Amino acid sequence: MKTDNVSKQRADRVWLTKAACDLEDFRREVERTTQLSDYPHAASVEKNVLIYDGASVLKTAATGEGRRAVLAEICEAFATGPGVFILKRAFEDTAIIDTASGIFDEIIDEQHRTGAGGGDHFAKPGANDRIWNSLEKHCLKDAENFAAYYGNALIALVSEAWLGPSYQMTAQVNRVNPGGQAQSAHRDYHLGFQTSAVIEQFPAHVHRLSPVLTLQGAVAHCDMPLESGPTLFLPFSQTYIPGYLALKRQEFRDYFDRHCVQLPLSKGDLVYFNPALFHAAGTNRSADIKRVANLLQVSSAFGRAMETVNRERMSARLYPALKVMLADGRLSGAQAANAIASCAEGYSFPTNLDRDPPLGGLAPKTQAQLMHEALAGGWEAAAFTEALAAQARKKLS
Repeated sequence: MKTDNVSKQRADRVWLTKAACDLEDFRREVERTTQLSDYPHAASVEKNVLIYDGASVLKTAATGEGRRAVLAEICEAFATGPGVFILKRAFEDTAIIDTASGIFDEIIDEQHRTGAGGGDHFAKPGANDRIWNSLEKHCLKDAENFAAYYGNALIALVSEAWLGPSYQMTAQVNRVNPGGQAQSAHRDYHLGFQTSAVIEQFPAHVHRLSPVLTLQGAVAHCDMPLESGPTLFLPFSQTYIPGYLALKRQEFRDYFDRHCVQLPLSKGDLVYFNPALFHAAGTNRSADIKRVANLLQVSSAFGRAMETVNRERMSARLYPALKVMLADGRLSGAQAANAIASCAEGYSFPTNLDRDPPLGGLAPKTQAQLMHEALAGGWEAAAFTEALAAQARKKLS
C-alpha cells in the first residue's frame, strides 16, 4: 500500500491533469501586487503591469554593468514577476512604423483580392485580418525599412534578456477591425496551441520548459485607446504551472474575464509578455479604429519557430540594403547587427557535419556570421548570395 501511495504521489507530480487544476491554488499565485521598488529601472506600475521608458532603458543599458542589470530585471519580471511590461516610446521615429504599416496594408489588400490570408487561433473567423510570416514578407517588400524596424535596440535587448543570444525572430500582423470580438483567454506556443489530451501527455518539467522556449511581444502600429481593445492580461498567471490545462476549464476562463487588466498603447510602444501569461486580444468597440499590431514571436536558439521562414532568401535581399545603409550612415553597426539577428539563422544546427564540419570551433559558421563576414569584407551582393546558397547546400543530407 505504501508503495502504491508513493507511486501515485510521484505520478501526480509528473503528470499534470486538467481535473487536478485548483482555482484556489491559482488565486494564491495571481492575487499579488507588483511592487515598483522591486524593479528600479521601471518608470511606474499600472494595474500590476510594469511600465518602462524606452530611452531610459537604453541609457542604462549603454554600459556593461547597466545592461546586465537591465537584462536581469527583465528576466525576473517575465519569470516570477507580473510576466508583462510595456516599453513606452520604443520607436522614437514612428515614420518607420508608418512605412511598415503601409507595407502591411498592401499585403492585406492583396490577400482580400486573392482570397488568401489565414484566420486566427483564438478568435472567430472574420474578426480580424492576419498576415502570417509578416517578418519574411516585410523583408522581401522593403529590406531597408525592415532593417530600420528590426534594428531597434529594445527588440534585441528584451529578446536576449529572456532567450539569450542567437534567438530566432518570427512575426505576424494582427489587424482587429471595428466590431472585432475579443479572443478567448489563452497561453501561447508551444503547449498553448495543444488540446488537453495532448498537453496531459507531457510531463510537468515540459510545462515549465515551454515558456522559456519563446517570447511574445507586439509593436503598436497605431494609438490603441481602451475602446479599440488592446490585449487583456492577467499578471502573474504565468507562474501557475498547470495553467496550460487550467485554461481548458470554465471557472479559470471566468476568473480571467473578471480580473484581467487592459492598458492603452501609443504608436511606437512595445508590449512584451511571458508566453504562459493568460491573455487575449480585446474587443474593438471603436467606430473607426483599425487596431494594428505586429506580433513578435521570438524563439530560443534551442527551439524551433512556429513558422517556416526562408532565411536564405531574406538574407540575400537584406544584405545589399544593409550595405548601402551602413555606407551612408542611415544605420549604425549595432542596428545592422540587430536587423541581421531578426533575419538570418543564428544557430549552426542541424547540419550535415560531413560537409559542414565545425572548423576552428565547436560549431559550423552560421548564416548570421556569414553576413557579418561579408559586410566586413565589402563583398558584392552576388558573391554573398552565392556563398549563402553554398552554405545551405552543405546542410542537406
